[in-house]
Amino acid sequence: MSFEINKCVKWVGKIDWELQKFHGDEYSTHRGSSYNSYLVRDEKTALIDTVWTPFAKEFVSKLKQEIDLNSIDYIIANHGEPDHSGALPELMREIPDTPIYCTANAIKSLKGQYHQDWNFIPVKTGDKLSLGSKEFIFVEARMLHWPDTMFTYMTGDNILFSNDGFGQHLASEHMFNDLVDQAELYQEALKYYANILTPFSKMVENKINEILSFNLPVDLICPSHGVIWRNNPLQIVNKYMDWAKDYQENQITIIYDTMWNSTKQMAEKIAAGIKQSDSSVTVKLFNCNSTHTDKNDIISEVFKSKAILVGSPTINKGILFSVAGILEMIKGLGFKNKKAAAFGSYGWSGENTKLISSELSKGGFELINEGLRVTWNPDSDAEASCLELGRSIGEALK
Repeated sequence: MSFEINKCVKWVGKIDWELQKFHGDEYSTHRGSSYNSYLVRDEKTALIDTVWTPFAKEFVSKLKQEIDLNSIDYIIANHGEPDHSGALPELMREIPDTPIYCTANAIKSLKGQYHQDWNFIPVKTGDKLSLGSKEFIFVEARMLHWPDTMFTYMTGDNILFSNDGFGQHLASEHMFNDLVDQAELYQEALKYYANILTPFSKMVENKINEILSFNLPVDLICPSHGVIWRNNPLQIVNKYMDWAKDYQENQITIIYDTMWNSTKQMAEKIAAGIKQSDSSVTVKLFNCNSTHTDKNDIISEVFKSKAILVGSPTINKGILFSVAGILEMIKGLGFKNKKAAAFGSYGWSGENTKLISSELSKGGFELINEGLRVTWNPDSDAEASCLELGRSIGEALK
């Protein structure tokens, strides 16, 4: 499959309908994904990015049907990660001397992964490459989301090839933003930002402001995953600016795992207490055990929340591994301007809330209180304590 984006740009990537996991097992892709590669023809011809390694042979074979590979003058590698560069070794066996334009950090990345000394041409922000009637302008985008990342802007057609920026893991036969379900599109775009770009939010904000300062018109944004933004393309840029500013909605998320349902009972009573004090707030409960809820979907809800509560029973002087795992993810993402509290049941030692509170504090959350512990299954007094905790949190966060 290939299709024209305009008279000189053709999409030559791969739609991966079956993809369910990404970055190893770290990111769930419920709706598949795409690996977007772009063939640009002017007086000179350039290929922007390739596809993931498992599809390398298929990619090169289909590219040969589109063009004589020897007529490709330039290869642009916006990012060295294998989902974008994976077909380079197969392609470079065919056209080994073709120059590859990328950042200096991308050269290190590509050499480190493929151990090849290809014809690399390092570029930095403001460097240009003429195609004839049009030209590429390169913009380094460090840590969006790797040190080697860059954007490529094409004059004339006003296209921003943004690599991982503004993308989504979304497979669709309709490869433009105005042709897909808008709720699905923004759900996947937010999930992508929340799980991948959150740690770099300040850099996102600074980079967008830098690009806007260039006063370059943008008629199309072509990311490396998901659909192309052609209808009001700056809508996703505006969303990124919102998401980059310590984003939160009027939502509180409760995350827990449970052994014999006592911690689950606490979660439900706490939720009820929150709603008693503030009927307008959205309260969501998630059992973070992988058999119940996807971890990346939980992270998306944490991203949207103004506060989270995390609960686990005590086991072996620690907490359940599912709760420990989601706390490790949360801690690594570096959320800002969010509050949190811990809760959980225990039988005899009761280290759970102290451990959870410590991890939440390390993750940058402001602790609302020291947490609530209940012995064994909650009795009527314990249930009342859970309700009161919920009410106090609801009042505090109004």
